[in-house]
Amino acid sequence: MSEWEAGLDDEEAGAVMRTVTRQLKLWREAAGLTQAEFGAAIKYGEETVSCVERGRRIPRPEYLDAADEVLGAGGKIAAMKKDVAEVRYPKKVRDLKNLEAEATELCAYNNTIIHGLLQTEEYVRASVATRRPPFTEDEFEQHVAARLARQDILTETAPLRLFNFVQCESTLRRPIGGRMVMRRQLERLLEVGQLRNVDLQVLPLDREDNAGLAGSFRLLRLRDGGTVGHNEVQLVSRVITDPKEVQVLDIRYGTIRAQALTPRESLAFIEKVLGEK
Repeated sequence: MSEWEAGLDDEEAGAVMRTVTRQLKLWREAAGLTQAEFGAAIKYGEETVSCVERGRRIPRPEYLDAADEVLGAGGKIAAMKKDVAEVRYPKKVRDLKNLEAEATELCAYNNTIIHGLLQTEEYVRASVATRRPPFTEDEFEQHVAARLARQDILTETAPLRLFNFVQCESTLRRPIGGRMVMRRQLERLLEVGQLRNVDLQVLPLDREDNAGLAGSFRLLRLRDGGTVGHNEVQLVSRVITDPKEVQVLDIRYGTIRAQALTPRESLAFIEKVLGEK
């Protein structure tokens, strides 16, 4: 199993990986094993071991588990899985995940794709696969895992966050991944829409007024009482902190919610679209 490439320009990930790789090398040398011998023992190639120890690749959890067992580390190496878990993901994903962790309420309008927190794994894979130029296999798996890892926040109970999603009808009808993938995705929306901390709304295409024509965006209301926005377009992921800009997004989002169907009407609408598929 190949490892994910480490981002050499990512200072945060680099600091974590330097610590992890130093420990891996020290444990291996203390056991008197060459990289080739160690690789054979944990069923990885010598080149992979070398890349991990040089910080060129981020070891997967199973690599660390195997290393812990072979080197008799008694759980000390396996414990590093938590340290490397976050740095596996691209920095912009980590930054967004950290921002979401600070939010007491997350509001999101999407008019091109189902929001990432709501996507099934099949839908994630289909949407990431459309990227051009395409990702390498390792990059592809890294981005899929990163998006799925963020979804835990929906059901975390400490603290319980509020979520409001407004999906343009077009995102329910755009057949990303094909008919069966979209059926399961719509079923997933119906499931999430039943959570007591989630309001899911649909903005129908037959509405004459739509305050979201400028594109998708998020608002995050933070624990300290502040609010920030987030906008992601071609090649740009931007956190918006300027109070005047945030106010504009806040006004737009309030208008979008008013133009959309109510949460109950929206679930009925999704059921109707599901029936058509």
